[in-house]
Amino acid sequence: MPKRIAILGSTGSIGTQALDVVREQPEHFAVELLTAGRNADLLIAQALAFKPNTVVIGDVKQLDRVKDALFPQGIKVYGGEEAIAQCVAMDGIDIVLTAMVGYAGLRPTLAAIEAGKCIALANKETLVVAGELVTTAARAKEVDIYPVDSEHSAIFQCLAGEWHNPIEKIVLTASGGPFRGRSRAELQLVTKAQALKHPNWDMGAKVTIDSASLMNKGLRPLRRSGSSR
Repeated sequence: MPKRIAILGSTGSIGTQALDVVREQPEHFAVELLTAGRNADLLIAQALAFKPNTVVIGDVKQLDRVKDALFPQGIKVYGGEEAIAQCVAMDGIDIVLTAMVGYAGLRPTLAAIEAGKCIALANKETLVVAGELVTTAARAKEVDIYPVDSEHSAIFQCLAGEWHNPIEKIVLTASGGPFRGRSRAELQLVTKAQALKHPNWDMGAKVTIDSASLMNKGLRPLRRSGSSR
């Protein structure tokens, strides 16, 4: 029986990559819920391809358009932040991938934990703003939280199986981004426009600046918490 997945932020980088995994491994995964903020066109295309039970568009101004496209296909459509927080608790969901950007990911993550869903966390800001709250809730509900994005997942995988072999140090390196090869003196003169011009990814302004400034390396990962801790 495939695991039924909710992907919060399905039109972003993490969300689209997660759907690639689902596409390649249909015997293991199926999509139950897709949510997006404003990219209605891509959300519609994803829903038509993966046939989830439900989709939610955060921008309620686009709700009617998404409904018109998907309701005839038997797909339930809702709009707004409240709907996202409510839909993650649906009975048919096994895993919730939280890939929304910024503080917006906190409320649905907490709602999913309250409903006893396994969390695959790609939204670092949820832990930055409310790490203690989230981990306390996860322990109370015996919910596992798995870091699945970039440095967090890499560190988690390094630590897996090493509980009785303490690791002294983990070194995080960087690809260089837009400033690879620049000297310290040259870095004193960089502009915001240059920092926003990442050579490989289109991640949105905040995440791009975090990457260029290495701030993303400081948003440290969460230890896995829950029943198997």
